[in-house]
Amino acid sequence: MSSTLVHLLVLFVRELAVNQPAKDTLSEPPKVRILFSDFFVVSPEVLESYGALNSSLVSDLPLFIDPFLLFNNPRDEYQRLHAEIIRYLSFLRDKSVSGSVDEGLLKAWYFFGEVKETWLGFTKSGNRGSGLGPSFARALNENFGKLFSTNGQQITKSHHLEKLCLIRDRVGRDNISDFTTNLIKGFLLEYTAAFAKDNVCDDLCKDFGVSRVRFNYETESWDSQVFRLPLLGSDFVLLVPKDLLTRDDTWINREDLIKDFRRLPGAIPDAALRSQIHNYFRKALPKKPKEKDRKEAALKTISAYPELIDFYIKYKEDNGGKARSLSGEKVAHAEQLFLQNFKALAELLSTTNFYKISGTSYEEAHARIRYLKQVIEHNDGYRLFYVDRKPVQREEDLQVAFKFTWFGTLFDVNREVNNGRGPADYKISYGSSDSTIVEFKLASNSQLKQNLKNQTAVYEEANQTRQSIKVVLYFTAAELAKVARVLKQLGLDTSPDIVLIDARRDNKESASKVK
Repeated sequence: MSSTLVHLLVLFVRELAVNQPAKDTLSEPPKVRILFSDFFVVSPEVLESYGALNSSLVSDLPLFIDPFLLFNNPRDEYQRLHAEIIRYLSFLRDKSVSGSVDEGLLKAWYFFGEVKETWLGFTKSGNRGSGLGPSFARALNENFGKLFSTNGQQITKSHHLEKLCLIRDRVGRDNISDFTTNLIKGFLLEYTAAFAKDNVCDDLCKDFGVSRVRFNYETESWDSQVFRLPLLGSDFVLLVPKDLLTRDDTWINREDLIKDFRRLPGAIPDAALRSQIHNYFRKALPKKPKEKDRKEAALKTISAYPELIDFYIKYKEDNGGKARSLSGEKVAHAEQLFLQNFKALAELLSTTNFYKISGTSYEEAHARIRYLKQVIEHNDGYRLFYVDRKPVQREEDLQVAFKFTWFGTLFDVNREVNNGRGPADYKISYGSSDSTIVEFKLASNSQLKQNLKNQTAVYEEANQTRQSIKVVLYFTAAELAKVARVLKQLGLDTSPDIVLIDARRDNKESASKVK
């Protein structure tokens, strides 16, 4: 291939990432396209009025659908969707009890791919997750008795899929969300198609034949259907109502079950049973219990008295109003940080040479990190790492920020790539012979010293590269002092591959007042 053709291909890829400015604004920096509204020329206010999340289309967001938000919402449409989920579970239960589920039917009825078109979830790269395979199928198939058991007494208002994560280890929020999303996919398709018909230019849409839209109980198989949907590359995009979304965990979850354990026996009307549970719990504790011992004793007690799970779910049902308000706060925070602040960060970076860099993976990674540091420290980019004057507190949020800004590159950028020794934040590669590991850390991380000493070396070995860069973001003078001390102890204080980024608010605000 000629060098001229290669050069043209590079320019074309970069052109896909950054919009051309309008003719009357040629002096302005190019605007980046990250959100649904950017790609499909829709006002964010129109999406807000429709109730849909203005999703990122460059990297999935750490949000997910919580089925409890269907159950607890007064809208009839949501109530019907939750009832359909329970209907499908009942269908699977009946088939499981009858013993008529062979391997083929197990795959047809229990296996689901991730609905990647929502651009949500916990995927490690882009918007492609692993979906629901054999482990989830077996967990579900083996626990129907416990999922639907009431011991002759209806304690909860409804059955809940989330109960599976309480009675089975390693079934978590991503499994529950993926299953829920698949079972309401027909609704999401109609919801998006209706919005696109009224608000998206028809030239930006395409007719798609979509499989596994709804389950047909007569044929006991999944039906397909054609929808006209927003087109992104060769795939479609799905909008999701914000009032179905949350972050961190489902409202009904294992961590809260353990945390709220002490109040559960008091909700049991049977005095004799309450006493037995208290007695069992006390016997399970050592003489001088620590918090870990209490957790283990609670798990043993719940295993011995599984009806506690139903009383926990009833407690969650009775306090369901909090689920909606809490989820609303979490989604609003995510919108501010990811969809507003991090998009603004990408736009700031577009005023530099951030999107014009080329070279090896190591050279490009270092160069982009330098521009990131410059924009944060000297171009007010630090402001974008705060929400309500509170700094970013999760390292995964830093990873999202990097993914939001790292587009328009010929390199493959994989987030949380796991090659057998645990997940690295990013592996940036061009083929098998050129790769660099990039790790993002908060200075406030209590394991910072251990991570800097051991973690990246392990990732380098697992990913067959000797090139790695560690980026540490700090928000206070005390955090800077801590990092400096740790680096000196490790002999890394002069390493060019340790990049510190100053995101302090106070010193920059005071400096800005200096005439």
